[in-house]
Amino acid sequence: MSVFTPLSAGQAAAWLENYALGTFESIEGIAEGVQNSNFFLETSCGHYVLTIFEQPSGEQIDFHMRLLSHLAARGIPCPAPIANRHNQFLGRVAGKPAAIVRRLPGRSERSPNLAQCAAVGAMLAELHLAARSSPGQMPHQRDAAWCAQVAARVAPCLADEDAGLLHDEVQHQLHHRPSGLPRGVIHADLFRDNVLFEVDRVSGLLDFYFAGVDDLLFDLAVTVNDWCSLATGELDGERRDMLLAAYDRRRPLLAGEREAWPMLLRAAALRFWVSRLHDRHLPRSGDLVIQRDPDVYRAILQAHRTSDTGHASSPAVVRHVGPA
Repeated sequence: MSVFTPLSAGQAAAWLENYALGTFESIEGIAEGVQNSNFFLETSCGHYVLTIFEQPSGEQIDFHMRLLSHLAARGIPCPAPIANRHNQFLGRVAGKPAAIVRRLPGRSERSPNLAQCAAVGAMLAELHLAARSSPGQMPHQRDAAWCAQVAARVAPCLADEDAGLLHDEVQHQLHHRPSGLPRGVIHADLFRDNVLFEVDRVSGLLDFYFAGVDDLLFDLAVTVNDWCSLATGELDGERRDMLLAAYDRRRPLLAGEREAWPMLLRAAALRFWVSRLHDRHLPRSGDLVIQRDPDVYRAILQAHRTSDTGHASSPAVVRHVGPA
């Protein structure tokens, strides 16, 4: 979450008249994330989050709103959108599409324990299963083709060594990433700051705005790379095993997925290295915008490329490890 479009208290109060959510009390920008403008919204009826959509198309936003509503109705703790007085999830404020969702309880954990890693693995599997019946489908917008396009734009900004590594990995993914893996709606950004906990129970999943249809294993790799990586870029074996085993108990992985695991770890690392390089070298302007360090994901990618960690961490060898 970030703030690219500032919003005054007066603007927020006027827009709130479209909702049966009581009277306006306060609004505060949220300085996290990289995609949309987000604000904590307090009213006499409760605590909410107001999102102004900066880039997605109307079709994408509609898909995300329907997905959140669908998942919330099936027990996934995600921010359910709230309909306005016209029974619509979307409106416009500051000239841009916007929505209000419920603010979820809990807090994110920067240093998750083993039980929390297991809880995230289990919840990700439940999300994948619940999303199977989601109305409508939308391709994942940041797939291998997107990575190739953005890599071409940022490559001239990089040192020769980084540009060479980027080109090599993009080509490797385009020509060797396995096809035919199970697909479905993925979260695509389930980082530690997008999960809320009450003790060791997942109380909220946030920021579904990269969601779309892709390989389910890619979503698992995105999650493992963030939740289980060390400062060196390598994976912490205990956290990895707990997360993978909990996921596998709820959605057992196929033999082809276990074989493809090392490649998908690299694909997930590439995707976030590319996006962070783009944000650093070709940034968007805005208030309260956080840029994340691309070298973190360069290190993760390099670790997957230069060691056999991917093979050692294959879900084939962690089935039923750790508590549910």
